[in-house]
Amino acid sequence: MADQIRPSEGVRPEPAPEAGLSHQRSLAQQRSRDRLERILAAASNLIAEKGSDLMKMSEVAQSAEISIGSLYQYFPDKRAIIRTLAERYAAASRQCIAQALAGVRDLKGLREAFASLVDQYYAIFLAEPVMRDIWSGMQADKELMAIELAESRASGALLDAVLRRVHPGADPEKTAASAFLVWHLGEATMRLAISLPRREGDAMVEAYKRMTLREISEA
Repeated sequence: MADQIRPSEGVRPEPAPEAGLSHQRSLAQQRSRDRLERILAAASNLIAEKGSDLMKMSEVAQSAEISIGSLYQYFPDKRAIIRTLAERYAAASRQCIAQALAGVRDLKGLREAFASLVDQYYAIFLAEPVMRDIWSGMQADKELMAIELAESRASGALLDAVLRRVHPGADPEKTAASAFLVWHLGEATMRLAISLPRREGDAMVEAYKRMTLREISEA
C-alpha cells in the first residue's frame, strides 16, 4: 500500500533482547572492575600508611567506599589483597624487563641493559612503600614465595633468551641455570638492601651488580 511506512522512512526496529542484555552485562562488568580498582587503591594507601600487618579489612572497605560484605565478595581476607598486589607488581616488573632486553643484540648491550634494570628495580623498591612491604614479608607467606619463585623463573627465561643470543656457543642448560639464579638472587638482594641503612644497602646492590655482570659476561 502506498501509505505504509517502511522502517527506513522513520520507524526503527526494536533492539534485539540479546543486545540489551549484553549491554547490561558490559556495564555490570565495568562497575565490578572499577570497584576492584578502588579496593586495591585503598589497600595500597593503607599499606603505605601503616603497613600490611596493621591493615584491617574494615578500613579497606571504608576507604574504598563499599560495604564490608561487598569487599568479601572480592577478597576473602587481606592476604588475598596482598597477593593480588604482589602479582600486579610482578607482572609490571616482567613487562619492564622484557622491554629492556628486547633490543639487546650483543654483550655490551646486555651488560648496560642489565645494570640499568637493577638500578631501576632498586629505585622502585626504595620509592614504593607498598612493594617494599610486600617483598620484605615474602618469606613468611608460602603463596607469596610461590609468586616470587614464578617471577624469577619468568624473568630468568627472558634473560636466558638474551644470553643464548649473545653467547651462541654456550651450554643452554648452564645459561638457563645462571639466568634463573641471577634473578632469584636479585630479589633476595633487594630485600636485604632495603632492610639495611641506605649506604650499606647501596653497597649490597653494587656488589650484586658486579657479581652478576661477571656471570653474564662469562656465560
